[in-house]
Amino acid sequence: MRIGCVGWMVAAAIAVPPAMVAHPGIFEGHGDVGAVLHPGSVEYDAARKTYRITASGENVWGTADAFHFVWKKASGDLSVTAEIDFATTTGNPHKKAVLMVRQSLEAEAAYADAAVHASGLTSLQSREEKGAATHEVQSNLAAPKRVRITKTGDRFYLSVAGEGEELRLAGGSMKVALKDPFYVGIGVSAHDKDALETAVFRNVDVAPAAASGPPKLHSTLETITVASTDRRVVHVAAGRFEAPNWTRDNLLLFNGEGRLHRIPVEGGKPETIDTGFATRLNNDHAISPDGTRMAISDQSQEQRRSLIYVVPIGGGTPRRVTERSPSYFHGWSPDGKTLAYCGERNGNFDVYTIPAAGGEETRLTTAEGLDDGPEYSPDGKFIYFNSIRSGLMQIWRMKPDGSEQEQVTPDDGYNNWFAHVSPDGQRMVFLTYEKGVSGHPENKDVMLRIMTLANGKISVLAKLFGGQGTINVPSWSPDGQRLAFVSYQLVP
Repeated sequence: MRIGCVGWMVAAAIAVPPAMVAHPGIFEGHGDVGAVLHPGSVEYDAARKTYRITASGENVWGTADAFHFVWKKASGDLSVTAEIDFATTTGNPHKKAVLMVRQSLEAEAAYADAAVHASGLTSLQSREEKGAATHEVQSNLAAPKRVRITKTGDRFYLSVAGEGEELRLAGGSMKVALKDPFYVGIGVSAHDKDALETAVFRNVDVAPAAASGPPKLHSTLETITVASTDRRVVHVAAGRFEAPNWTRDNLLLFNGEGRLHRIPVEGGKPETIDTGFATRLNNDHAISPDGTRMAISDQSQEQRRSLIYVVPIGGGTPRRVTERSPSYFHGWSPDGKTLAYCGERNGNFDVYTIPAAGGEETRLTTAEGLDDGPEYSPDGKFIYFNSIRSGLMQIWRMKPDGSEQEQVTPDDGYNNWFAHVSPDGQRMVFLTYEKGVSGHPENKDVMLRIMTLANGKISVLAKLFGGQGTINVPSWSPDGQRLAFVSYQLVP
């Protein structure tokens, strides 16, 4: 049965009302969303239970979409699952077939989708509110055999499966607050306003997302390209891991279950780094400027209070640096001769420095409350840190001797943590909690924000579910184009 679009005008912005079309399979209606030059269509094969969608449309992206959508109305938590194939390998490699949950049939509507590109790229995409920009988290599995998008409350998850595999969490999540009822369905965009392209959806299933038992924590190691804000998944695993560092040879180092691990930026299987007796590492560690050593914070010794050690980058026996505890490492001086850290002494947390070779520590801050996260600027002229002294946690900086302490981030009502300055010294990324959140707890809605230091302009790089463990340590790529971080998912 071929179902064409009835009564359409070119560049129509909404779909045909349900009364004007027959119901394609499990769906209620279909139509072109946004401005299209060529009307789309859907063929439903009841015997094979397949949907063959042919569509024009420039893209499903940016602030407005143009595609053909096969839909029904729904409410509550649900999942959409399908196998997707493109009819031809020609055309734009970024033509898209999507599993979508959408607030309305307006081109600018808020939505989340699982988008499979003809090139194999598969992403979780979302527009968090009407007319906002679209963002994505790219899966590390290309051209999956089966794809699912799951809505749980206002959180969306992508699951993928290769040939012969079970569906697994693809990593990352996106938050879109949709009101009941909304639209759910499948769609195609040619990624070329002048073309018509076809994709076939098999074994399509729309089902309630029923939870059984408490949610399970997953951690996702991601990178983000600063210029585009595109996020890409490197590694996903059940449980908690934290705090990536980026090496000169494009490895990511992160801690989990008290150990340090490494993995290629492109993904793969993590390897555990031998750190000898140091088997209770926390998320405070970083690579020396010359790339040969790691400073780590470990609490396996002496009453399980954190101490700072230096270990060869490839692993080996740790050499103790700090005598007093607890001490939480955060930054190397550019010449590699000095370490900056947070220490608790007499009930107060302050910023200290100490020679990397060991010796006496020097206290740099004396304000009441918490001063934390010290990190040198690449030119060594400043130490950036976060301080609660103004009433909210804000980013401050000072000279390396502790003089000229000044607030860097504005009093905008947010709590800001863990400043990391780009390798060229031009920009600073930091972790921001929603207003009203104190401390730096785990499992919260947070933002990665970036400031241009020359003019103080701040923009949002990413919104995610995270907090403690997301970006406690420096994680810029050596070329300053990307950042690594960890997001978290509480999956039913």
